[in-house]
Amino acid sequence: MSTKKKRRLDKDRITLKKGESQRKDGRYSYRWTADDGTRHTVYALSLEELREKEQQIARDLSDGIRSETKSTTLNELFELWCTLKRGLKDNTFQNYKYMYTHFVRGGLGKHRISTIKKSDIRRFYNTLIDGDYLRITTLETVHGVLHQVFRLAVEDGYVRQNPTDNLMREIKQAYDIDRPKRKSLTVAEQALFVDFLKCSPQYRHWYPVFAVMLGTGMRVGEVTGLRWCDIDLEKGSIDINHTLVYYNRGNGNGCEFGINTPKTRNSKRKIPMMDIVKDAFLEEQEFQKENGISCRVSIEGYTDFIFVNRFGDAQHQGTLNKALRRIIRDCNDQVFDSPATKSERVLLPHFSCHHLRHTFTTRLIEAGTNVKVVQEILGHADISTTLDIYADVTEDTKVKTFRELENTFKSIGICGTPI
Repeated sequence: MSTKKKRRLDKDRITLKKGESQRKDGRYSYRWTADDGTRHTVYALSLEELREKEQQIARDLSDGIRSETKSTTLNELFELWCTLKRGLKDNTFQNYKYMYTHFVRGGLGKHRISTIKKSDIRRFYNTLIDGDYLRITTLETVHGVLHQVFRLAVEDGYVRQNPTDNLMREIKQAYDIDRPKRKSLTVAEQALFVDFLKCSPQYRHWYPVFAVMLGTGMRVGEVTGLRWCDIDLEKGSIDINHTLVYYNRGNGNGCEFGINTPKTRNSKRKIPMMDIVKDAFLEEQEFQKENGISCRVSIEGYTDFIFVNRFGDAQHQGTLNKALRRIIRDCNDQVFDSPATKSERVLLPHFSCHHLRHTFTTRLIEAGTNVKVVQEILGHADISTTLDIYADVTEDTKVKTFRELENTFKSIGICGTPI
């Protein structure tokens, strides 16, 4: 004789499904077992609300979302990310930790990661821009950290989607923000800059380091990290195998110099040495000899740096950029004092060490250098980075070429008024 299983009903005589029950106070509950064998329970005031939660639970189980992680906060997941992250240079990693601690930990970081929606991140970014007046480059660093943490959350089944996906692009569009294009010095500006350094007794000692930047396109950390053993004056080559960095190591000692491998795998390279670069190295060597200057610092086993200050310590990027600001100011003052008319004046724009790298690139492209050669010399890992610069510069060159072509056509009577 078969026995029919008795239906379980709520107070309104509605049949309850497996795992559902109604408590004495009228609330409903649903119990289920996760893949790891743990039992979980959710509650609702109505059966309709409970079944909406059941559908969400079924979706989570189907998509591999882990129920036991629902209470995990963003801060807790960031700590997990810190323990798992590999492949970052120490200065980059310390910068990420600083940015997170300074901008995220005390606010958004306290929220449960399962409750954070894209609108929450957008609101957070808006607050950083409008309230804290955060620069877009700083916000991009904060976004870079959050994007990686949420990617870990997706990969480990904490959440279904990454709420930071494409968000930075939307923020830039909303604020009409676009990364400013790096500007290079024009040929006339470069000539003015170099001539001023060569002719100025006050600034002549800065000529070698800036001439090397202009003649090689090296990153500033690659230049300041150069040792005499990294260059071959006879063969005319420069071996780029490390970079000098200055950052907070998080050890309580503040910012310190350190040695990193080059920025990318492609950054480890050899650069041909033009005569102007060779002469700059020789001039620096002679200047230090005449003034009793020599390298007196060792950084992680690296010493004998080429460009050092008067105390024999490694050169700091900030010091070089400050020197550039003084050079630009005094050079332009000299131009204003010259008898040249306003229309003939060439003035130096405000620029930094990195603009000298872009200036070198521009001169390469203007000379018709193959884009792959440009990529190798600059040490770009991704050809698209080179192509972006290439497109900018060749657009200007194209306009100039057509102007010259138009003048040629006019001179032989092909267009315009015949001669």
